[in-house]
Amino acid sequence: MPPSSRVVFLGLLLIGIAATAQQEVVSSVPGARRIELIPEDTGSASEVVVSPGLSTMLLFDSELQREGIELEGRQRFSLVDVGQATLRLVPSANATPGERFKLVVRFRDGAAPLTAVFLLKVHPAKAEATIEVYREQRTIETYQQEIRNARAEVFRCKEEQARMMSEHKSPGGLTGILINGGLDPRGVAGQVLARAAANMAANGLEAPVVNSYRSSKLVAVDVWIDVKTGTLPWRAEGATLKGRSGEELKVLRVWQVTPTLPGVPGGRVIVEAEAPAAAVQGPFALKLWEADGPRSITLGNVTFP
Repeated sequence: MPPSSRVVFLGLLLIGIAATAQQEVVSSVPGARRIELIPEDTGSASEVVVSPGLSTMLLFDSELQREGIELEGRQRFSLVDVGQATLRLVPSANATPGERFKLVVRFRDGAAPLTAVFLLKVHPAKAEATIEVYREQRTIETYQQEIRNARAEVFRCKEEQARMMSEHKSPGGLTGILINGGLDPRGVAGQVLARAAANMAANGLEAPVVNSYRSSKLVAVDVWIDVKTGTLPWRAEGATLKGRSGEELKVLRVWQVTPTLPGVPGGRVIVEAEAPAAAVQGPFALKLWEADGPRSITLGNVTFP
């Protein structure tokens, strides 16, 4: 499993996602239903059928907090008898079939699960006489140790992920260009295209300065955009470089620090693209468009040295 996946899995473990709900298995008492409480399950309720005038006995394998019993609609029960590890319930004649009452039982020993939740459903005549309730107990200390172990594993996975990312990350500057094969002994060649490039602008955009550059694997067009006074600021969002025969260079990035302001000369935009074939020189058409508007500018006859 990748480190990032283990981090996600362990994060889910830390917030206590329960894998299973309360389980019901065969009881050891003939005619009784057995309910087993899962330590991680703190919210689900087991349904118990009760009937007016009939007794339902809950038998627990742990001592109860007698003062901690919560019974919704307690006035609708003629008998609620809490023993050391038993709870006997008898709904009164006022309990209407179909009604449901929530019952919360708390245990005295402090082990998990701390509580058990039941939903008492009133039936005209089919009350469950005896129900056995068992707990798969876990102490608070075991949970604390599990959390400590999980946190340690998360920390270890994060360190491993950071190390792997560092190993695969290239350095910047000329070193990074050399490592990635973007520069050879001939260096980077450049040329001025201000006069050769044909401006096809819309909505008051002009490109008085255009330069092009080539390395062994990359090309770049350095454009200075002017925006006509009285219009809105302009910022490049995307670009294409297409040849006359329809071929298109893969644009890697469009770089512009701040929007170009109207009447302020020199809003610089640099377009970088892949050009692995040394014979690819052009001419190309460079199209730039803004982020939230219709204005664009197209420069034709763009070539590379």
